[in-house]
Amino acid sequence: MGATVIALGVSAPAPATADPIGRDELFGLGVASGAPRHDQMVLWTRLAPEPLAEDGHGGMPLRPVPVRWEVATDRGFRDVVRRGHALAQPELAHSVHPRVEGLQPGTEYFYRFRVGRGTSPVGRFRTLPAPGETPASFAVGLVSCQAWYHGHFTAYRHLVAEDELDLVVFAGDYVYEYGITAANLWREGAEVGPAHAVEVETLEQYRLRYGLFKSDPHLQALHARVPAVVTWDDHEVQNNYVGRSSAYGLGDDLFAHRVAVAYRAFYENLPLDVDALPEGPAGDVTTGFDVGRLARFSVLDTRQFRDPVPADREEQHAPGRTMLGREQEQWVTDRLVGSPATWNVLAGGVVLTAVTEDRTDQWDGYPAARQRLLDAMGRSRNAVMLTGDIHRHVAAELRADFTRPAAGNVGVELICTSVASDGDGAPTDAYTPDWTQHEHVKLYDGRRGYVHVRFTPSEMRSTFVVVPWVRADDTAPRQVAARFVTPAGHPRLERV
Repeated sequence: MGATVIALGVSAPAPATADPIGRDELFGLGVASGAPRHDQMVLWTRLAPEPLAEDGHGGMPLRPVPVRWEVATDRGFRDVVRRGHALAQPELAHSVHPRVEGLQPGTEYFYRFRVGRGTSPVGRFRTLPAPGETPASFAVGLVSCQAWYHGHFTAYRHLVAEDELDLVVFAGDYVYEYGITAANLWREGAEVGPAHAVEVETLEQYRLRYGLFKSDPHLQALHARVPAVVTWDDHEVQNNYVGRSSAYGLGDDLFAHRVAVAYRAFYENLPLDVDALPEGPAGDVTTGFDVGRLARFSVLDTRQFRDPVPADREEQHAPGRTMLGREQEQWVTDRLVGSPATWNVLAGGVVLTAVTEDRTDQWDGYPAARQRLLDAMGRSRNAVMLTGDIHRHVAAELRADFTRPAAGNVGVELICTSVASDGDGAPTDAYTPDWTQHEHVKLYDGRRGYVHVRFTPSEMRSTFVVVPWVRADDTAPRQVAARFVTPAGHPRLERV
């Protein structure tokens, strides 16, 4: 893809005439914002009057379409402070990612898109505080693993309604690649056509899969409510893949193509800055930002740069093995050690906490790399790891050295359960003893839900929210499984 095409997908000059397309249905996948900063934000939409069109183009013609965008300080758009144009192109599934600059820090804004006579839903965001400022609080929703076909996105209905919410962190498995058949379509009342029954492999199929998942109204409402920060895990490509190698015997050359189209579809469907636009099978979703002096966030890629799954215990414990790759490991170490923030928050795709040595897809398969990260956390202040992947709520204290429990803590890990993956779930299951055998694990709950995390200068409050069911419908009530307080300067989980 040439530089001109890339640039025009982000911003473009005003068109000489209005495009004749003019239907509100163009915005069938909603709107979103992301890549938050104190003075800018990336906006996103993807034109798709038919999100489930099997060719992956969402019902759009194979030609560029000009899109107008506006940002205002009020929902009625009487005070428009920024406006511009972008070009929605078939090469990027008619998605646009305009970066809006020159905004005021700590300020609430509203945004919308227009194409011809059609107008998108209105989204909102708040810019981050100015550098050096310390806000009174900052609230984050942590979510992961949204297998649409396993249940309703009830968790998002409740997360949108939280009184305090500034950001949502998607910790991986935003979509799933499996074929959707009668055997796994547990979302009652839902139907899909035969095009969804095969495992996703092509760009068109990945686009269709995002169209299916993103058609959920609760997910759209969440994206419209607050900015999103996203990283991937494995199911955005294929279960348990490592770098450019398939876990199911697909040849590396063929699998590299699959990675390339999967990463392209990820960019097309999420509010990512242009820096995240992949080049073939290489993409960069790592990013970092500061919430004034209150919190520093570092978003990790725990899938693309890791060493292969170990062949035996000797290889598993080899000192040179890496989960993040050398460059990313140094980047996050520098951010931790040099941080001026009260809270230092990492977000990744897989669990850091030590559980059992046979969990080699998690950091348990990379103990030397984990120890290096724990050492860096110990040289930082108030380290917090946000992860998902396991379809269970877990709250754990991070030991300075998991082989020496008396070594003390260097941080805490908040692991969110799935939004829908694995269906309804239950408070306990066959894996409960693996986790609760450890003193450092303070919570285990296998129901669906999300984690609400509120940072202040003096403490972090984490609330583990569950819903009793997701398969039957989206009416399940919000329930709190557990609440914890982590005092600043004391890396522990106090149940309240």
